[in-house]
Amino acid sequence: MQNGSNKKAIVVGATSGIGKAVVAELSKLGWEIGIAGRRQGLLQEIQRKNLQVVATEQIDINADNAGEKLTKLIGKTGGMDLYFHSSGIGFQNPGLDLEKELATVSTNALGFTRMVNTAFHYFEAHPERRGHIAVISSIARTKGLGAAPAYSSSKRFVSHYVECLCQLCHIKGLKHICITDIRPGFVATPLLADGGHYPLQLPVDKVAHTIVRSLLRRRSIVTIDWRYRLLVFFWRMVPRWLWVRMKIQSK
Repeated sequence: MQNGSNKKAIVVGATSGIGKAVVAELSKLGWEIGIAGRRQGLLQEIQRKNLQVVATEQIDINADNAGEKLTKLIGKTGGMDLYFHSSGIGFQNPGLDLEKELATVSTNALGFTRMVNTAFHYFEAHPERRGHIAVISSIARTKGLGAAPAYSSSKRFVSHYVECLCQLCHIKGLKHICITDIRPGFVATPLLADGGHYPLQLPVDKVAHTIVRSLLRRRSIVTIDWRYRLLVFFWRMVPRWLWVRMKIQSK
């Protein structure tokens, strides 16, 4: 992945939060971008304001035809060098509301798999491109969080899935494909607008800048930022018997 107007990116989940900010960062580098999301009006608004956005496609990643629509968007964009997946939801759900749990799993695990699978097959079939798949997981993938069971579990799934794809690339000899697992801490986006108290929130623009800089270096794992890298280091040292007794919540 490198600077230049010849490079093409697809950003899914581009209408808000990290996805929207990454579109802005890639645009500064001259990338041609195809964007996708559920809200057609917002997609069109972003395209009107950004000449580097050359194509849009309304995609609900939970729909059975989402993969087909992604393939259509790749065609409209004129190919793809980077697939960036920023589509996800999350709730603090200590009451275990089943609808919220299932919606989170559906979007963050099933929908995610549907889209990344399509992107992987595209790059596998196009060895002439230095394909790059980048996904947003979370530091929440480190340990199970009692206040957000489906969210932390689904992010663990995301992280493990792309790790498996990395190994699959080696099994198949697909040296042209790079896969990046991006693990941010709390980012100041609409996802956190649920009334909870989230410390150490990161500005979304700075997070996007760090992400794109890391992608240019084709890094495989990116934890944002140094404070969260330190936090995760200590989280991993906590034994399970002690972890499950800790009352971790942000409300």
